[in-house]
Amino acid sequence: AYDCRRYRGMHKRVFNNMNIKEKIGVKVKILRLEKDITIEYLANISDVDRNYISDIEKGKRNVSVEILEKIVVALETDLATFFNDKKFKR
Repeated sequence: AYDCRRYRGMHKRVFNNMNIKEKIGVKVKILRLEKDITIEYLANISDVDRNYISDIEKGKRNVSVEILEKIVVALETDLATFFNDKKFKR
């Protein structure tokens, strides 16, 4: 299994230097790894293409709120909780 502690303990300065797409991607990846699920399984339960999820995690996609909500709900949380993270604050 992949060790998600690498991302969870990410230094604030590193995270602050990321753009919003990268921050969202890292957060999605952290939640997915904490649930110990694959991108393919997340794609199945969220009804979002696995390549699209992979690109989101890499910070390569401008994800819509609707798609992000599908992913976040599949990860058993909600958008308010997802963004209620001090890493998203400047």
